[in-house]
Amino acid sequence: MTQTLAGSGVRGIVDAVRQKVKDYLLLVKLSLSIMVVFSSVVSYELAPNIVSLDWKMVLLLSLGGLLVTGSANAINQVVEKDTDAMMKRTAGRPVAAGRMSESEAWVFAFLAGVLGIGILKFFFSWQAAALGAFSLFLYAFIYTPLKKVNSTAVLVGAVPGALPCLIGWAAAYDNGPLFNWTGGLVLFGIQFLWQFPHFWAIAWVAHGDYSRAGFRLLPSEKGPTRFTAVQAVTYALAQFPVGILPYMLHMSGVVSLAVVALANVFLLVQCIRLLTEMSVKAARRVMFSSYIYLPVVFLALLFDKVHIVIN
Repeated sequence: MTQTLAGSGVRGIVDAVRQKVKDYLLLVKLSLSIMVVFSSVVSYELAPNIVSLDWKMVLLLSLGGLLVTGSANAINQVVEKDTDAMMKRTAGRPVAAGRMSESEAWVFAFLAGVLGIGILKFFFSWQAAALGAFSLFLYAFIYTPLKKVNSTAVLVGAVPGALPCLIGWAAAYDNGPLFNWTGGLVLFGIQFLWQFPHFWAIAWVAHGDYSRAGFRLLPSEKGPTRFTAVQAVTYALAQFPVGILPYMLHMSGVVSLAVVALANVFLLVQCIRLLTEMSVKAARRVMFSSYIYLPVVFLALLFDKVHIVIN
């Protein structure tokens, strides 16, 4: 009997620890945070003064980025706990579901934010740390409350959404003199524009949930309309001139130019299909296409940059 009780107690502890780990992964929105870290690391490696892969620095940049992003996401979930509870896709988040207290989430957010910004400052540059702090503030305290006020929240949110590119670029310049921002701004522009068809497709698919929660995230107050689809097409078209810039600035070569052009055509076609079909199915195609688009474009640029350095 004693052994049975002891076994049950151990299993209970293991289950509690497993649930707590799962809750923290949900709190930091791990899949979103990994995408942020990916953009930052690729931008870091694309900087002209980085000529080899230093795993120590890549891991430190990844850790710093995860902590800063996780802090912003934790604050977002505390602020939006009531609205999260109203939506099917977010009701299971730890604060919204009551499995984690607001104070615990706030403590985590503070510690993660301070540690993440500290890593960026100590191991990389003050520019990277400052951009990380600005990104955290803009996402958590401006974009998050603005989502219930006006659809311009998407425009505001696209700034911290693209800042990981600048953070990674700045991290490559070791506290030296002011550096050339041009390459980082180009990468920022690619990710900034990408977010509009990507996020509007998500908002189209989840319009019912977002409306119940009081979020105003589509360009039209009437919901998924032709105007939203036209906006998605417009931003997809804007990717074409921006996508040429890495080649024009000698950041990458002709191979990545071709890949980026094909990726832009692919995304544009899906946005045009949304405009012609005006359906959730078409919006879902835009959403999944956008998930493919960013890693393909960034990895193509990185491959071509590495190729140029080697040869």
